[in-house]
Amino acid sequence: MSKDKQDIQELLTLKSIAETLNECNDLKEMLQTVLKELIQVMKLQCGWIFFVHPKEEYSLIADYQLPPALTWENKKPMCEGGCWCLERYRDGRLQRAANVIECKRLEKAIEEQWGDTNGVTHHASIPLRAGDEKFGVLNVAAPHKTSFTNEELALLEAVAYQIGTAIKRIKLAENEQNLALIAERNRLARDLHDSVSQLLFSLQLTARGAKEMTQGETIKDTFAYIQQLAQEALQEMRALIWQLRPHGLEHGLANAFQHYGDMLGLKVTVDINGLIDLSNEVEECLWRVGQEALNNCKKHAGVSEVDMAIHVQKHYVYMKIHDEGCGFSKTDGHPFSLGLNSMKERLQSHAILLDGLFSRLK
Repeated sequence: MSKDKQDIQELLTLKSIAETLNECNDLKEMLQTVLKELIQVMKLQCGWIFFVHPKEEYSLIADYQLPPALTWENKKPMCEGGCWCLERYRDGRLQRAANVIECKRLEKAIEEQWGDTNGVTHHASIPLRAGDEKFGVLNVAAPHKTSFTNEELALLEAVAYQIGTAIKRIKLAENEQNLALIAERNRLARDLHDSVSQLLFSLQLTARGAKEMTQGETIKDTFAYIQQLAQEALQEMRALIWQLRPHGLEHGLANAFQHYGDMLGLKVTVDINGLIDLSNEVEECLWRVGQEALNNCKKHAGVSEVDMAIHVQKHYVYMKIHDEGCGFSKTDGHPFSLGLNSMKERLQSHAILLDGLFSRLK
């Protein structure tokens, strides 16, 4: 290919990828599409992208045409263990596009006879970054290709910068949406407190005053019933306000659950094992699940005490809610089955695998 044609091809590649990055708002879909375009335009065989998380854990977020040796057992070789490109990324040696890195994962796959490598033994590695913020590593490879030209590396680096900028844009957009959601929840909580809660409190006082003023026992019983309903509705409203704006969550899950239990009239004992440093999304997810469980304990179990256990071990968080209530059967069609389903859906929507309440954080 002539130099002019190569330059034109690179510009078209960058234009196509830039359009994709600009149009997509789903991170995983965006990375998968861009990786496919990049591999096809550069006439390579395969590629994959690792996301490196704040605690140095990593995840395979996108891949294209991996050889069978790397897709063995649902891509297990790509999701476990370490490799040289990630080591260089973590210790700061991988600052720019690295020409060729022998693949430790492929070496192990050959050694363990996990499948055909399709002639792929090496790959180029490029860090994904936006300014000083780093997100992960882009790897590309082709059969029997043990070196990349300076032009190819320059193109890969340019694409990696574009990807890093797009990732930053999506993260900022997600943060903005989360802040808008929190602001709306706070507004609703204020409105409910200032209007509905005050009306219910006034209704409760009015019913109590009317009960004291009347002489008829039947009418007294009616006002007493109205007072009781108003009290229960006020308690429900306070629980709803707590769900919209949990004041204690900034002090940790244990504190929040105990305060929420106090509001429901439950004594909640929380046992914590391990250091808890969860992302805001995961922490809120567990908080909402715990809220629903405590609501069920209050409404249906007929207990005044609940035990909670939160254990954290590396990639896992284990949360257990236990009471000595009357119990139920899943086949009975209890009204709170909707709550159990919503708990499951909430966990799944945050990419947490549910087995009881034993969850693997992805």
